[in-house]
Amino acid sequence: MARPQKSRKILNPPKMKGFRPFGMQSCVKESLKLKYEEYESLRLVNYKMLPQDDAAKEMNVSRPTFTRIYNKALKLIAQSFVEGKAIEIEGGNYQFDKDWYRCRKCYKLIQGIENHYKCKDCTAYGESELIKLN
Repeated sequence: MARPQKSRKILNPPKMKGFRPFGMQSCVKESLKLKYEEYESLRLVNYKMLPQDDAAKEMNVSRPTFTRIYNKALKLIAQSFVEGKAIEIEGGNYQFDKDWYRCRKCYKLIQGIENHYKCKDCTAYGESELIKLN
């Protein structure tokens, strides 16, 4: 019997829900799924410029596990570019340090339900308008 996977620690959810290719027919419905932990690996190594050892510690995984997650993310992005497919960021085996919510109306990220307030672009008020991300 295989050992159960540990949840990968993620600091923040991504601001967007995905990407679509430019210059393709918008009716193309094919998309690839990028998991939250794959997004986080890209953010840590390519955006924050951390070495993979340090990035693995931040995500609370071993170095070889981090490398597998990171390489899978790179392969998925390359496949999306070459085949002209959209990328949806969702799911995976992850855990946030704090509770995160996304507004159903304006898609704004909110850290903690007590921090929700009506923004100028949104008509949402209450908790019923929020989606918990973890």
